[in-house]
Amino acid sequence: MPNFKLLIAFDGTDFSGWQKQLNAPTVQGELERVLGQITNRPITLHGAGRTDAGVHALGMIASFKIDSSIVLHKLLRSANSLLPSAIRILDIRLAPPEFHARYSTVSKSYIYKIETGRIQTPINRLYAVHIPQKLAINTIQKCLKILVGTHDFASFEASGSRDKSITTGRGSVRTLYQAEIQHTGTDQLQFVFSGDGFLRHMVRNIVGTVLEAGKGRKTEEDFKKILEARDRSVASATAPAHGLFLTTVHYTE
Repeated sequence: MPNFKLLIAFDGTDFSGWQKQLNAPTVQGELERVLGQITNRPITLHGAGRTDAGVHALGMIASFKIDSSIVLHKLLRSANSLLPSAIRILDIRLAPPEFHARYSTVSKSYIYKIETGRIQTPINRLYAVHIPQKLAINTIQKCLKILVGTHDFASFEASGSRDKSITTGRGSVRTLYQAEIQHTGTDQLQFVFSGDGFLRHMVRNIVGTVLEAGKGRKTEEDFKKILEARDRSVASATAPAHGLFLTTVHYTE
């Protein structure tokens, strides 16, 4: 049965996350509805991960198999003409039979956007979190450097984080290859994270906690102790969803 790989971008503002739900609009639900309408077959779409309500994606990957002959460029054009304007399939191609958008993933990358001006630019209100103060960037960078490498991230793990259907034996241990903050323009910052996997709300919990250090309320040593505690209750509040973007999903192919 042909196996198809999709590259998808979406604005998560009006969706209750990626994963299909019975009584709420979701990205997976919209894609399955449209692809099923075009192919006249039920479609089961497998995404690389489960983004939360309000989270955006520039490079989500999904895959599905179907016993049907498909002309790829026609499917791409037809699907994008029927999908809500907040969702677009950027590319679709044949993948090896064993490819699975979720289980074949080797790493993912995210960005989290912050705007620090006194007044937030209206166009950014849905895509960046407003922190109207100067942040201690050097302190933030030092905290983020602590996270690079393999650690137990239980302090930044939301309940229900781990997928019980995947037995990895690693619990809340993950490896981060990159964790840094960058200036992207006047009063514009973004956190960048890349790793072999992320627990539920992990990026947002890290951002919420490290921002406390940026505001002068925690030190680098405080942040290190929070990571080592492996206790969610000692970390800070979860940062809002709308600043988070899934940018890239990496595979060995």
